[in-house]
Amino acid sequence: MPTTIAVVGDRDPSYLTHRELDAALALMPAGVEARWVATDGPDAARLDHFDALWVIPGTPYRDDRPVFAGVERARTEGVPILGTCGGFQHMVVEFARNAAGIREAAHAETDPGAAVHAVSPLACSLEGEVRQVTTVPGTRVAELCGPGPFAGFHWCNYGVEPELLDRLVAAGLAVSATAPDAGVEAVELPDHPFYVATLFQPQVGSSETGKLHPLIGALVAAAAGVRST
Repeated sequence: MPTTIAVVGDRDPSYLTHRELDAALALMPAGVEARWVATDGPDAARLDHFDALWVIPGTPYRDDRPVFAGVERARTEGVPILGTCGGFQHMVVEFARNAAGIREAAHAETDPGAAVHAVSPLACSLEGEVRQVTTVPGTRVAELCGPGPFAGFHWCNYGVEPELLDRLVAAGLAVSATAPDAGVEAVELPDHPFYVATLFQPQVGSSETGKLHPLIGALVAAAAGVRST
């Protein structure tokens, strides 16, 4: 049986970031099946059938309910998960609600009138922008990406709400990278088999390099570990 990874999001080939996702998926090693799962499609209700999740850019999702359900299951049951851009944002919101106890936490893009935002507008738009990302020593992201700084490609307008960050960290979320204008660039759970989320998009560049970014490679390795147990 192949190792399976659900690439959770609503594919749109007009997006550069999704074309780069397609390029990354074409580079998956033998024995790994990574495929798109539309948020409003039938497989979105069967995310527990996959060995790992990659929650990807392109928000607002057509249906964010299975996304949040999949993220929560991955966090609580030790399922490897990588969230990038919109996936990062949804992982932060889910953690705020269900791990940090901020039940009213919302995403400002989809619920701008909410009383509490775990994800709020960035100081400036980072659509198509590159920023220098610096990793936090001792984190998994630092181990995989190096001490930095390195160039991170972005296509986003939302990030972690600074006023909630201390509460998220107190609940166990570790900040593993930062960058100018974006603030928190990556978060992880140290005691989880693989729970990493990045605001930057590690798949961008796959079409040029012909290689998987180390973060994507680490997700694949973690998923294969699930299959082998």
